[in-house]
Amino acid sequence: MPFKDYFLAISVPLLWGIGMVITKPGMEYFPPMLINGLRWGLTGIILVWWFPIPKDYLFKIFLVSIIACTIQYSLTFSGLNIIDASSAVLFVQCEVPFGVLIAYLFLKEKPHLKNIIGIAIAFIGLLILSGSPNLEGKYIGVILVLSGAFTWALGQILIKPISEKINGIVLTAWIGVFAGPQLIISSHLIEGNVFNNIVNADYRAWLIVIYLGLLMNSLGYSIWYYVLGKYAVQKILPVMLLLPVTGVLTAIIFLGERPDIKVFIGGFIIILGVALILFEKIKLNQKI
Repeated sequence: MPFKDYFLAISVPLLWGIGMVITKPGMEYFPPMLINGLRWGLTGIILVWWFPIPKDYLFKIFLVSIIACTIQYSLTFSGLNIIDASSAVLFVQCEVPFGVLIAYLFLKEKPHLKNIIGIAIAFIGLLILSGSPNLEGKYIGVILVLSGAFTWALGQILIKPISEKINGIVLTAWIGVFAGPQLIISSHLIEGNVFNNIVNADYRAWLIVIYLGLLMNSLGYSIWYYVLGKYAVQKILPVMLLLPVTGVLTAIIFLGERPDIKVFIGGFIIILGVALILFEKIKLNQKI
């Protein structure tokens, strides 16, 4: 992989880690579905005018937008709204073992023994992290974030073949076109008060939406879909190990969170298990 592509791949977890954490104070003004609807709507509005309509893939993109965006972000950020951001970014790492399980169930890709061990280690870390005092009485938030992680992993398997045919920024634009209205309508039906929330939000909430729509989405997802379409999933997934580092540091610096020792221990064990899965995949891929 050229240095340029390594640099691009590494920038994604940095953009996403910061974005996930700063969304938490933004949800004081915009509830989870609404803030994600606004961010993806902004992404679609900004990007869609610059690219032709991918007519042959619109229906597939529409289906992907429901699973990988509307459902996934509703789950993940509803959970983030309940638990600490530092814990949430660690739980999100379960996307990788979930991805291995989904590949086995739907694609019949039998995991290697070390992958199974990695999954077991990751879930041990998950149990330790779940026992953190910061999460007492907030287990519904944990379940929501983990459900979002599972849905994200499923979504990437659906997106992979499309990203190989369509430029990443075009895919991001049209996911935004579909997902933005879906999330805003869902917010109106489930969360309510969409108009009042929009009117009463202050400038800081809108700055967060702008960051999410332009940097986390337009830039971050365009880069992600670019490298996802160009390289094997196993080769680029390891950069996601930077996500919890970025997220936890951002939560400590900007939100003043002080994670319990169990958060660090459980998080380290999760990352260890995830690393075992990812780097074993790379090793096998290189042998082939």
